[in-house]
Amino acid sequence: MSIADRFAERLPGGDAGLVVAVLLGLYLVYVLSGEIIGFELRGQLNSIATLTFYVAVFAMLALALNLHWGYTGLFNIGVVGFMAVGIYVLALVSKPVYEPGGAAQVGGLGLPLIVGVVAGMAAAALLGLVIALPALRLRADYLAIVTIAMSEIVRFTFLSSTFQEFQLFGKRVGFGGGSGLILDYRDPLAALFGAVGLWDPYLGVVAATEAVVPRNPKPVVDGLVWGVLLLVVVAGYFWLLKRTGESPFGRVLKAIREDEMVANSLGKDTNGFKIKSFMLGCALMGLAGILWYVGQGAVTPNTFRPRITFFVWIALIIGGAGSNTGSILGGALFAGLLYQGPRYLKSVIEELFPGAAAPNSFGPAVSPLISGGDPLPFVWYTLDNVRQLQLVIMGLVLIWLMHNRPDGLLGHRKESAASIDLMTRTASTAEDAGGQGGDEDA
Repeated sequence: MSIADRFAERLPGGDAGLVVAVLLGLYLVYVLSGEIIGFELRGQLNSIATLTFYVAVFAMLALALNLHWGYTGLFNIGVVGFMAVGIYVLALVSKPVYEPGGAAQVGGLGLPLIVGVVAGMAAAALLGLVIALPALRLRADYLAIVTIAMSEIVRFTFLSSTFQEFQLFGKRVGFGGGSGLILDYRDPLAALFGAVGLWDPYLGVVAATEAVVPRNPKPVVDGLVWGVLLLVVVAGYFWLLKRTGESPFGRVLKAIREDEMVANSLGKDTNGFKIKSFMLGCALMGLAGILWYVGQGAVTPNTFRPRITFFVWIALIIGGAGSNTGSILGGALFAGLLYQGPRYLKSVIEELFPGAAAPNSFGPAVSPLISGGDPLPFVWYTLDNVRQLQLVIMGLVLIWLMHNRPDGLLGHRKESAASIDLMTRTASTAEDAGGQGGDEDA
């Protein structure tokens, strides 16, 4: 039993308690780091909002990938391609109709934002279907090649001048090409709260916070509220995938993961199940891409490079494939420690040691270590470049996990095939058995 398992058993709520404890610990670390750096209340709130945002989006993506890899055993390394399709189709559907003289060079169909969200998810699922039909008949390594090739095809398609501008239903639309796409639709929070009649009360709450956060508090409040809403979406992802995993459909997926030939021999249409699983996961990845970039103001194709896919895989590996709770835990740890952590670490070190001077290049940093055994210049140089060494740190963490905890913190849970636990017997059942045995003896 791992340390994470033992710790989870002692916490109220088990694995869920462990996730809550980790989140509270991350928030505490970030608040203390903000105090050391010298953040005012506005800076602290922005720091918390940013942390919440990245925890939520990486948890969503890890949960979606867990459906592919943890449940079904599908090796998808094209996550970022489905994210790109989601946000670009949303822009195509929900951007305002093009008007000459406007800031945007291309427009959209002008449909409501919720229609664009549904269209983006549907397009990501449809792309998953197109890939799944030929690719799921291949072995896992070939499926990985197909999916990563697909993500690059999607990126270069959005970069292409052919689709930079075109006519659709008589309207001038497009994907912007290499110059990117301005996301000039209605603000997502305004669209959401306006749809339920809460926009004016929300603005009243924002105005009331000006006493605490002076000088335009709305961006701060918007960031916090958006982060909380994304955590609600994470809870929705978790509920959906938990119900999926506990359903007969989910048990077939796990059987396919363990041995597809056995599942096929029992009369299950394994290709059909894999296609459905792949499409559902792709739709969830498209929604995660929408929620990540919907409020960014602009998007470019080169944002969707393969490294985001590998970030999601690291998050899933940290938490453990096959565990939805582990996916959330891995997303939180990755976002807080490996994705955002290096930037805060550098700021904290600079604040604690203001007189420390880092060498400008690698040579002067290593020379004192080799000649005189002085490690400090190399240490300061490493800390000064910790943001650039982020990928190296992630690689070292991944190597350590593969050697010491290949199943992740909460992964590889043994699950029964039945929907109820057949190993437990109630006291009444045992008494009945005993009574029947006594009658037979008599």
